[in-house]
Amino acid sequence: MKLPISTEWLLHCAATLAQLDAGSTASAAQLARYYDLPAPYLAKQLQALVKAGVLVATTGPTGGFRLAQPASEITLLRIVEAVGGTSPPYVCREIRQQGQGALPADECQNMCVLAEKMTEAHEAWRRSLAGVSLADIVASLPPTAPARTRSRLTSTISAATSRPSPSAP
Repeated sequence: MKLPISTEWLLHCAATLAQLDAGSTASAAQLARYYDLPAPYLAKQLQALVKAGVLVATTGPTGGFRLAQPASEITLLRIVEAVGGTSPPYVCREIRQQGQGALPADECQNMCVLAEKMTEAHEAWRRSLAGVSLADIVASLPPTAPARTRSRLTSTISAATSRPSPSAP
């Protein structure tokens, strides 16, 4: 399944926010600099996670984004669906009943075997993502990674104050 490029960005941004100290935020500009992404587009994409209840956005001098819930309660599936929706990637159009090879309707009473297998694969994919939380992701990182992430993300603040950014929330 090919996901929108913004899904990769938002998965990484959410995992980064999960590494912050409780109550800490990061602005869209900080996250954009951290990953070298286009800040205005990233800010717009982060709003999808706010709308889905994954993130909270605050304004003001110390504003930015933070997780709306503990990292253990936010699954990868929630993030993916916030960006890409919940529609399955495969939709059976009953092509087996079209063209010269069309099967009679009585032979098409059951779901097409291809649609069945694609549905099974999609459900397995969803279960897999639903079984992984942001806390699981952070726990799988090297022990020094969260502190390094916080340090590097914080260092983007000085870069943000030296260069204007139109996308800081």
